[in-house]
Amino acid sequence: MNELQLKLCDIQGRLFELSVDKNYGSANFVKTFMNSDVAKALDSTYNRMQWAGEEYLLEELTAVEEHKVTKEGEVYSKEILYWMGYLYRYWHYYTNENSSKIYKQAPAGTMKRNYLMFHTMAPELAIQDLKEIHGQNTDGF
Repeated sequence: MNELQLKLCDIQGRLFELSVDKNYGSANFVKTFMNSDVAKALDSTYNRMQWAGEEYLLEELTAVEEHKVTKEGEVYSKEILYWMGYLYRYWHYYTNENSSKIYKQAPAGTMKRNYLMFHTMAPELAIQDLKEIHGQNTDGF
């Protein structure tokens, strides 16, 4: 993981935290972001969005997805959301999977439920465990 990639992990974590200040419902915010064009831009090899801060990214997301980003639903803690945002971006760099595919494997509810166990793990281990949980759920267990 290079310095720019780690910086983007931090920015995405801070973006997710910023959703708390705006009082956006967390599960909906995370789902909307992970399936958005903003996330796709961050997934690309190079895109101008990668040089933007979290405030700008939030403006871009809400400008395009304003009908999806709402204040309905539970607002998770900033700690949980930062970890989720950071780990999702780390996951992209670790596996080269895009954000929407990552979200399908570990939606917001799964991330929140596993936060206490996984947030102190090395990101690679947390990702492997989340992929394993997803595999168990899709194998019919």
